[in-house]
Amino acid sequence: MKAVRIGRIIPILKKEIEGFHMPIVSEIALRKDPFTVLISCILSLRTKDETTAAASKRLFREAPTAKKLAAVPVKRIERLIYPVGFYKTKARRIRDIAQVLIDQYDSRVPNTIDELLKLHGVGRKTANIVVTIGFNKPGVAVDTHVHRISNRLGYVKTKTPEQTEFALRAKLPKKYWMVYNDLLVTWGQNICRPISPLCSRCAIREHCSRVGVGVSR
Repeated sequence: MKAVRIGRIIPILKKEIEGFHMPIVSEIALRKDPFTVLISCILSLRTKDETTAAASKRLFREAPTAKKLAAVPVKRIERLIYPVGFYKTKARRIRDIAQVLIDQYDSRVPNTIDELLKLHGVGRKTANIVVTIGFNKPGVAVDTHVHRISNRLGYVKTKTPEQTEFALRAKLPKKYWMVYNDLLVTWGQNICRPISPLCSRCAIREHCSRVGVGVSR
């Protein structure tokens, strides 16, 4: 297996993804608002980016703050966010989260992973994304793309995204923590796909051990 030189890979990916769309949650993060990052991240779970983008736009046009969201009936939220995956469950969940933020956090999104994890429905990936792109603080957000590519490269050897997060916290230089998720998610959506990755077009192929890759293009 090749030695993975992550310090060489990161600059290549930064240059290569310039022509691709960034993940929708990262686009929403340009607003510099942790609340919209948190809610859009929850909406994005098991949902395509374009669907999340449209749903987030409709929702935040009507309820851009915790106080306004908590005042919207669940049925109305369902209509605003449809057809995101599990929209009925998510409608109740984000409304409940908005109320908890009002009652326990003075309507503000907490800025630590431990506090974010106390919110029902917020997992480690979401908490890390909110911390990194919502508050500009170090974190390691790991979704299926980050988990898959980190293992394909041979950079880590893990079985679950949570294991990958802690492996990366131990190994990945901290200066790369905040960009790692965006880079690998974008690369995973466009080049290093789950099935039949586009290895012939991959700019980091020479650095990759291609662990578990059978068929590629």
